[in-house]
Amino acid sequence: MDYLPIFANVRNKLCLVVGGGDVATRKAGVLLEAGAKVRVVAPEIAPALAAQQGVDSVIARFEAKHLEGATLVIAATNDRSVNQQVSELAQARNIPVNVVDDPELCSFIMPAILDRSPLMVAFSSGGASPVLTRLMRGKLETIIPQNYSRLAAFAERFRELVKTRVTNPAKRRIFWENALEGVIAEKVLTGDESSAEAMLQNMLASEDNIQRGEVYLVGAGPGDPDLLTFRALRLMQKADVVVYDNLVSKPIVEMTRRDAQRIFVGKRRDDHTLRQEEINELLVRLAKEGKRVLRLKGGDPFIFGRGGEEIETLAAENIPFQVVPGITAASGVASYAGIPLTHRDYAQACMFVTGHLKDGTMNLDWDALARPKQTVVVYMGLHGLDTLCAKLIEHGMPDTTPIAIVQQGTTPNQRVITGTLATLPGIAEREQPQAPTLIIVGGVVTLREKLAWFHPQKS
Repeated sequence: MDYLPIFANVRNKLCLVVGGGDVATRKAGVLLEAGAKVRVVAPEIAPALAAQQGVDSVIARFEAKHLEGATLVIAATNDRSVNQQVSELAQARNIPVNVVDDPELCSFIMPAILDRSPLMVAFSSGGASPVLTRLMRGKLETIIPQNYSRLAAFAERFRELVKTRVTNPAKRRIFWENALEGVIAEKVLTGDESSAEAMLQNMLASEDNIQRGEVYLVGAGPGDPDLLTFRALRLMQKADVVVYDNLVSKPIVEMTRRDAQRIFVGKRRDDHTLRQEEINELLVRLAKEGKRVLRLKGGDPFIFGRGGEEIETLAAENIPFQVVPGITAASGVASYAGIPLTHRDYAQACMFVTGHLKDGTMNLDWDALARPKQTVVVYMGLHGLDTLCAKLIEHGMPDTTPIAIVQQGTTPNQRVITGTLATLPGIAEREQPQAPTLIIVGGVVTLREKLAWFHPQKS
């Protein structure tokens, strides 16, 4: 984080704008909207700026004395030497200063603003790309209607009452999220605040019924945060506790609520933080404490994610739960590697199997896997690669069959190693791929050379 985003209260405080042109006019307008008293200093001041109510116009070249009493300063002249002088003198007095379009001289950045007062959203690229910042604001303008200001004001009106009635901070947050994401919010947004108030009072009266714990079993996809579903993102922001696996990428974990408790329960080869049974018990215990628990799994929770075992335990304990599918590694990783899992000329079927070795063996249906015209995707198969290739050849698959190992698929560290059933074990010995990996076997692997360049994650 290059800057600390804060909101400054400048109401009835003196703010200085150095400059008298169009840019200074816009900046002074923003300060006036925030309730500031504005002093404008420049040899020439545009009539539209000087005429604004609340502006004290000083026709002069900038001097240090003009900083007296200022809470905040904006330099908006077309002379960098003047802007630099303003910046240096302001910072020497510990007065926050912004120099328009010159981040090096700024102690704070003026963001693009989405105003739904009392709800405020500010955007900044740290001066790197003001145009991109404005584009982002425009996108949010379309999904945050103007009447959200009414919803924020409604919440403000009942804030103290709810705080008095729901004293536990975690439960109070859950109360507000339930209120602001449901029918109450819809009533407020459509102008029916009397019905919304009655519903909120009913919620307060039945507080014990809305504070039950719940578990969200969410598929985090194969690694790229852009592959998350909207529903996954929403639940990631609601959870009180995040229980996450080793295969969940760090950028995705960072997208969960900042104040949520995070518990790592990942499993690596021969290194299990918790046994599966202990994870199941952990989810039950946290939910019974009234917490909303996000069980975040790499890929899809129901494809080699043991999600079925976890919800069996939750159901047996009468714990409410939701399941959010994720893009499984087979689909996401293969796509980013430029390998279609099915293709009319190469594969009319696709099989997903786990290559996890137990007691040094792979207990798979080798005859079914070795059939022609199909793709085989092997999860967790890196350490059993030699066995995998040998068994497929033994059961009739040609040793020239193409095969690929994709390491850390869909992430910036994606790496693809290709060969044949006969050659890949030796290539892997030399290249030393690291987990997590996915193995893809079949004629579709030959299409990678034609298709991989179409994707920005080309490796």
